[in-house]
Amino acid sequence: MNTTRKRSPLSSIPGYSQNAVLQIIVASATGFITYHLIRVILLVVGLSENYFATHFTPYVALPNLDNFGAKFWTVFTYGWTHDGFWVLFTNMVWLYCFGAVLQSLVGYKQLIPLFVYSLIVGGLFYEGSQLLPNVSTVGYMVGAHAGVVGVATAILTLSPNYRFFLSPTFSIPIVVMAIIFYALMLVNINLHTPSLFMIAGGALTGFTYMMLLKNGKQPGIWVYNLFDRMSNLAEPNADKLREKNSRKRNEALSGYQARQSNQKRIDDILDKINQKGYNSLSQEEKDILTKASNDNNP
Repeated sequence: MNTTRKRSPLSSIPGYSQNAVLQIIVASATGFITYHLIRVILLVVGLSENYFATHFTPYVALPNLDNFGAKFWTVFTYGWTHDGFWVLFTNMVWLYCFGAVLQSLVGYKQLIPLFVYSLIVGGLFYEGSQLLPNVSTVGYMVGAHAGVVGVATAILTLSPNYRFFLSPTFSIPIVVMAIIFYALMLVNINLHTPSLFMIAGGALTGFTYMMLLKNGKQPGIWVYNLFDRMSNLAEPNADKLREKNSRKRNEALSGYQARQSNQKRIDDILDKINQKGYNSLSQEEKDILTKASNDNNP
């Protein structure tokens, strides 16, 4: 697969059902709105900001390592909301820049698994880093940073010579875009050690995912295959249903024809007994009669 020098795919935007980048952006925006809507509702009914921080945030954000065992599911939820709108906005802009390129080269079905794997591994790295001596935490962690870093690293691994063509004569190498992105990401996390480990986990996931893909593995396709099987159970495909019914009809017809043929064979054997006696039967004919007798007397 030649992915070294191609033009930006941003001018050709696929529909929502085949646009994993847009699906992630919508999911992230929904998580952000839901998170802050709950916060506003609690404030409106008279509860304090501290109540929200102590009774809701700990159930969706990555906690300190001491509390992670009791809230292990947060490794799946922390990446789907953000503290502030501009953090969400910048993360989604970078995700679109790198993700649109990636899904144009390897298909949209690789992007969501890669993004989710990067969030999970990044979250585990965040928690694991707290086992190191003299590592401090800063409360709870939310944000899709690890997922976006995973996508950026994946496209660099797959196609480091890719260029964004902003006009027919002007283009920006994706390496330059990535360097700017990584620099801004480091500034944003303020070089906080657990956050650095989280970013490293996302980057390692992106690199590993692409290396597996290059070697013919598809570590994320099982998700879509599972959904396809569930969808087929809920709404069977008409062609497959016709094929299944046709197969069952043919099996029933073959069974009926076999029974008819077998019955004729038995009738011929009985006629032979009437004419020549039982001892005139061959061993095969005797076996057929014995089997028919057993079938009729289960």
